[in-house]
Amino acid sequence: MKNALDAQKLSSLLIMQVHDELVLEVPDTELELVKQQLPQIMAGVAQLKVPLLAEVGAGSNWEAAH
Repeated sequence: MKNALDAQKLSSLLIMQVHDELVLEVPDTELELVKQQLPQIMAGVAQLKVPLLAEVGAGSNWEAAH
């Protein structure tokens, strides 16, 4: 994910990974773009026989994002 953010010269930052969750700090101006691209990037990290689904939540803190 960090490479995708860097390649697009976004201000969004990957803050931490907790198990299978990524925590990002995303400016309001980039939120819709990141919400659209993140599941696509995450779903493409492995080729499986079943779909690999990724969901996005947004909020001012971790609890609000769930």
